[in-house]
Amino acid sequence: MLAEMVIGAGALAIGGFLYVRSARARLYRLLTSRLAHITRANELDLAAIATESLPGFADRFAALPDFLPAPSFALLAGEAARLAAGEQVRGPERSYVPTHKQGGTLAYETLIATAPALVACYHAQGLQDVVGRLIGVRISPTPIYDQSSLSLLVYDKPGDHIGWHYDHNFYRGRHFTVLLTLENSGRAAGDLSHALLKVRLGEREIEVASAPNTLIAFEGACVRHRVTPIQDGERRLVLSMTYCTDPTSTWWQGLARRLKDTAYFGVRALWT
Repeated sequence: MLAEMVIGAGALAIGGFLYVRSARARLYRLLTSRLAHITRANELDLAAIATESLPGFADRFAALPDFLPAPSFALLAGEAARLAAGEQVRGPERSYVPTHKQGGTLAYETLIATAPALVACYHAQGLQDVVGRLIGVRISPTPIYDQSSLSLLVYDKPGDHIGWHYDHNFYRGRHFTVLLTLENSGRAAGDLSHALLKVRLGEREIEVASAPNTLIAFEGACVRHRVTPIQDGERRLVLSMTYCTDPTSTWWQGLARRLKDTAYFGVRALWT
C-alpha cells in the first residue's frame, strides 16, 4: 500500500512537472512571435549613437553619460515610469533577501507584453553595435526564457538596494551587463537619489551616480558591484540588459540560472 502511494505521488509529480514545462514552452513560442512584431513595429532612432566616441574598456567597465538622443530617451523613460506606477501591470515584483537585496523588478516576459519601446531598445541592432564596439567583441541578446535578459529594476521604497555581488555567467560565451538609467530622482527637484552604483576595479572602488540617460556596461562575472540604499521620497529606475558572445548553455548552467532567478521572480523561475 505504501509503495503504491509513493509510486502514485511520484507519477503525479512528474505529470505536474511535464505539464508546467509544456505550458511554459507554449508561452515562450507566443512571446517569440510577439517579440518579432515588437522589434519591427517599434524601431528606435539610434542612428546618432553610431558615431559616438567611446571610452576604453580595459577594466571591463565603462560609463557613457547622455547616451541616447533626447526623443528616444524620453520615450523609454515615460514607458518605464508608467510601468513602475502600475498603470499597465500590477506593478514590480518585490523581492527581499535579508542583508543583501531589497527592490522591485519587472521581468522580460512582462516587458514583452507591456513595454514595446523598452523591448525594441534591447534588441536594436544599433545599440548592440555600439556596445560591441565598446567592449571589443560581437554580442547578441540572451534567450527569451531568461527573465534577467531584459528587466526593469525599480528602487522606490526606503532601503531598496543590492549588496556586493557579481552577475554570474550562466552561458558558454562571455556575458555582459548593460544598464541604462531611466530615472534617478532625489527628494529635491533636480537632485539625484542616494542610490549609488559602487564598483570594485582591482584595488580601486569607484562610485557612479548615474544621472538619467547614463549607459553603464561591464562584464558582470569579473566586476564586483553594489547599489547603496535609496531614501524616502526618492526613486531610481534602471533598464537592465544582458548580452552574450555565445548565448547557449550547458544543462547545469541552465539549472544554476533558474535557481538564481527565484530570488527575483519567485518559484516560477524554476520552469523557465
